[in-house]
Amino acid sequence: MSSENDDQRPVPTTWGPASGVGSLPGADPAEALRTVVGELPDFAHLPELPGRGAGADMLGRTAALLVDLAVDLTPAGWRLVPRPGIDQQRAQEFLARDLDALHDVAEAWTGPFKIQAVGPWTLAAGLERTRGDRAVTDAGARRDLGQSLAEGISTHVAEVQARVPGARIVVQLDEPSVPAVIQGALPTASGFGKLPAVPEDVVEQELGVVVRSLPGPAVVHCCARRMPLGLFRAAGAAGVSFDLGLVQDLDAVGEAVDAGVHLLPGVVPGTDAVLPAPRATASRLQAWWRELGFPAEQLPGAVTLTPACGLAGASPAYARAAMRHVREAAKYLLPE
Repeated sequence: MSSENDDQRPVPTTWGPASGVGSLPGADPAEALRTVVGELPDFAHLPELPGRGAGADMLGRTAALLVDLAVDLTPAGWRLVPRPGIDQQRAQEFLARDLDALHDVAEAWTGPFKIQAVGPWTLAAGLERTRGDRAVTDAGARRDLGQSLAEGISTHVAEVQARVPGARIVVQLDEPSVPAVIQGALPTASGFGKLPAVPEDVVEQELGVVVRSLPGPAVVHCCARRMPLGLFRAAGAAGVSFDLGLVQDLDAVGEAVDAGVHLLPGVVPGTDAVLPAPRATASRLQAWWRELGFPAEQLPGAVTLTPACGLAGASPAYARAAMRHVREAAKYLLPE
C-alpha cells in the first residue's frame, strides 16, 4: 500500500500478478483484511467469512446486496419472500462490518482491488420462490433478480470506492452453478429430479446483461468441471477465474486470450494440501502457456495467479500459505 501522503501514487492498473478468490477461514473481518493486504499487496480483495454463520455464506452475503427484493432463510435454504426478515438484516450487518474494517485497514490502498458476489445464474439456482421451486426455472424471476443484483453490486462498488478511494475496483461474479444449469444437472427443490437444461445462448444473454451493467471490469469465476469459458467470454467478462487443473478446452482458452480476456488460473487447492515450491508452480503454468502457443513474454501480463477456489474450508495457516504461494510463484513467470 502507498502512503496516504504520497503525492506520486501510481495510476491504478486493472490487474495484479496474484490475488485470492474470495472466502477465508475465521470470523474477524479486520484480521482477514490485514492478512489479504499483507499477502497480496498488488491485488487484494474484500474477504468473505462464511464461518460467521447464516448471512455470511455465499448466497446470504449476496442477498444483502439485493435492491427491492427480500429473502429469508428457511430449513430448505434461502427463499424469496414478500418482506425482509431477520436473516437478510443479519447479512446486511455482516457486510456493514466488513466495510468498516475495510476503511480501518485499507483506506490508503492504491491499485486493483476485487470484490465478489454470486452471479445471476447461481443466485437464481440457489434461491427458491415462495411456492417452493427454484427461481432459475422462471424467466421473470431471473430478470428481476438480475436487475436487483446489478443495481445492488453497483451500489456496493460505490461504497467500497468511498472507503478506498485509490482503488481500481474489479467485480467478481461467482458462477459455480452455470455448468449444471446448461447441462440440466440441477436438482429440483424436492431433490428427486433434475431441472431442464437452459440453452447456452439464454445463459450467455442474461449473464451479459448483468456484466455490462457493472461499473468497471468484471471477472466471472467458476471452479466447477466443464466451466464454459467461451460462454463467459461471450457474455462480456473482462476476466475469467478457474481451476487450472479442470480446464481442458485449450481452444477456448486461446480464443479468450486472443480476445484480450484476462486469465485468473487457480494453481493451488482451496483446502489444506502440501504445496510445491513456488518455482514449480510457475514452471507448470509456463508449460501450459507454451502448449497454448503464445509467446512467453506475454504470460506475466495475461494472468493473475490465485488459489483454485475460496479458502473458507482451509486452516488459517494454510490460507495464508496459499496466498503467499501464488504471490511468490508469480515472480517466476518472467521468461529467463
